[in-house]
Amino acid sequence: MLIDDSTTAAASPLAQLRTETLGLFKHRFSREPQYFVAAPGRVNLIGEHTDYNGGYVLPMAIERYVIIAAARSSDASSDGLARVFSAEKGDESRLCVSGAIKPGAAGWSSYVQGVIAGFASRGCNISPFDAVVRSTVPLGGGLSSSAALEVATATLLEAMLDQQLKPIEKALLCQEAEHKYAGVPCGIMDQFSSTLCRRDHLMLLDCRSQQVEHVPFTAGDISVLITNSNVKHELSGGEYAKRRAQCEAAAKTLGVQTLRDATLEQLESARDGMDDVNYRRARHVISEIDRTATAAQAIRAGRWQEVGQRMYASHASLRDDYEVSCPELDHLVEIAQEIGSSGGVIGSRMTGGGFGGCTVTLVKTTAAGAIIETIQSRYQKVSGISPTLFTTRPAQGAQILTT
Repeated sequence: MLIDDSTTAAASPLAQLRTETLGLFKHRFSREPQYFVAAPGRVNLIGEHTDYNGGYVLPMAIERYVIIAAARSSDASSDGLARVFSAEKGDESRLCVSGAIKPGAAGWSSYVQGVIAGFASRGCNISPFDAVVRSTVPLGGGLSSSAALEVATATLLEAMLDQQLKPIEKALLCQEAEHKYAGVPCGIMDQFSSTLCRRDHLMLLDCRSQQVEHVPFTAGDISVLITNSNVKHELSGGEYAKRRAQCEAAAKTLGVQTLRDATLEQLESARDGMDDVNYRRARHVISEIDRTATAAQAIRAGRWQEVGQRMYASHASLRDDYEVSCPELDHLVEIAQEIGSSGGVIGSRMTGGGFGGCTVTLVKTTAAGAIIETIQSRYQKVSGISPTLFTTRPAQGAQILTT
């Protein structure tokens, strides 16, 4: 069974990770680091495939982090480059910090190089440095390990330069790095979450206006359970690009700029003149935008049963109308739904782009252990796969740690 319950004490995982990274830095570079920074991964509670349609998302930072320990290099040893070692990859990259920085072959260090390039393009004079990167954000599970690495790098450069960017500028710089240097045309949610999220809050992000509202999540008797299905289906034909094009076609038919501007009434009125697939894609997006906004209202009012109902409805819509779920994710949500409110489950849904990855489940904190055991055993029985599960509270966004 793969269960991680280290987040029961909110401060200890980050403190432990800092200690481990300190030891790795001293072993590799034979000196003390001057800087420590951390940036979290994220999970999206509700609001899937709405970002590129100008809608709302409701993510939170999780208690899983990328942490970087670093120190300025001496001219003799640096060759004018940054030496960045990834503990998880067991790999060191030497990265340009000045001059004409251009994208190279995509890899883990591309995210770091892209952020360095973004600062350099803004006229920042970056000194060569040595760094060790450690991460507890699961890779490939849709929890934004790449955004956490980008935002941690940006936070390190802010500390080294003694120059703080505006939070939204910082998030957009990191998004640009992922576009240009990793070749991933991501939306804004991941970098905004890792940068701007607050402890004990969800972040309601309007992806059209880029306005952020922090929604309190202080109920200690409710926890967020993340379950990694440990599958990722590779689908041909550019499924995400297809769906984006289908949404754009639906918006054009409805005479709106994006589906954010459409209503279900408009959609139903135009149904006879629409392709059925485009109709269903639009129905998901329009209803999901509404579910996200009303779920945020319900959380503010403490109406948790209502939140759970919207999470289940979100999953059904992603499964049936948007067709981005998969049997493994469906099994996990069905198991959670079968446990039900009497067993401590409030609501559950797939989270992330789909075709594998994770589910997010709201649970009663006192029932979390029993729920984890039930999901693990039932899922393994039906799928033959052992999931990875952990609980988390809403975490703090990127931060500079004391040295």
